Amino acid sequence: MLGRMKLRGLVSLVALALLAGGCSSSSDDEPKADPAKKGSSEKLVEISPVTGLPLKGRPDNPVFVVKIENTANGSPQYGLNRADMVVEELVEGGLTRLAAFYYSTLPKNVGHVRSMRATDIGIASPVAGQIVASGGAPKTYRIVKKAGVKVFSEDHGAPGFSSDPAKSRPYNRMINLQRLNRKAKVRDIPGPYLSWTPPGAKPSPSASASAAPPKKATKAAVKFSGGTRTTWRLAGKTWQRTNGHAARGQDFAADTLIVMFCKVGDAGYRDPAGNPVPETIIKGTGRAVILHGNEATETTWHKSSLDSQVRFTGKDGEPVTITPGHVWFEMVPKGAGKLALG
Repeated sequence: MLGRMKLRGLVSLVALALLAGGCSSSSDDEPKADPAKKGSSEKLVEISPVTGLPLKGRPDNPVFVVKIENTANGSPQYGLNRADMVVEELVEGGLTRLAAFYYSTLPKNVGHVRSMRATDIGIASPVAGQIVASGGAPKTYRIVKKAGVKVFSEDHGAPGFSSDPAKSRPYNRMINLQRLNRKAKVRDIPGPYLSWTPPGAKPSPSASASAAPPKKATKAAVKFSGGTRTTWRLAGKTWQRTNGHAARGQDFAADTLIVMFCKVGDAGYRDPAGNPVPETIIKGTGRAVILHGNEATETTWHKSSLDSQVRFTGKDGEPVTITPGHVWFEMVPKGAGKLALG
């Protein structure tokens, strides 16, 4: 298990070459090889905390978490294909909204940007994510600020926002993350978002001999409410939405799809239409299904605090790691939410 370290990126040591010859000598007087000259030095390889994949270099930016509209009113969604990770969360009226993570690349055109929710604290905090939103309710601002999460809001004058002339408010807000980054401050990243499978280890998730074997699946339907379902299909090696709202060629391709069943509470205020605003509780433990390739593995998720890493265990209680790549989380309401596989 990787420990939590205050690094802006997770670092792994990768050996570039081995020392020539044996490890010991028959004579103490024999000159010792200089490791640097023999090419035995080890190179530090930056590993992304949100994908587990090697980075070409440590990004000079924080992890931005952009709130994106996820209904037909805000379509098309721009820039999802450039995201490192995406979380779909419940909002009022049984609808959902996306929290898209950007770290390895910063697109100039992401949107359409919407308001934040208190749920975003538990989503963004594990990697010191900085939330990008069009605005938020006063109570939400207070809660998020108290949690120590940085917010870039158009309502509070954050740079980089613009209007999509083809849309009308509140569904027309776009963000240029490169421009926004000029005002952002890079913070230490506490550690990786997930327990990534180490290089060379057996691909995970996979069931041990004492656990139930994974189910086979090439389709998935995730129900958030009576009116909201997200449907998926396995296309080659990635999971892709079949009823998404992304612009053509700009949808997210998930190497791993994780469905987490979470308790939902009341955020304590209502939206302008009078609907109570839900708050998904991303803390504690619950059922999770991990879809990777054509395998769907039943697991239990664990998160001790809002800012801690999400961990998974199998039916046998053993840790389940995640194959490095691009992950989509479905934060489904426990009880009302459903997952159907095909």
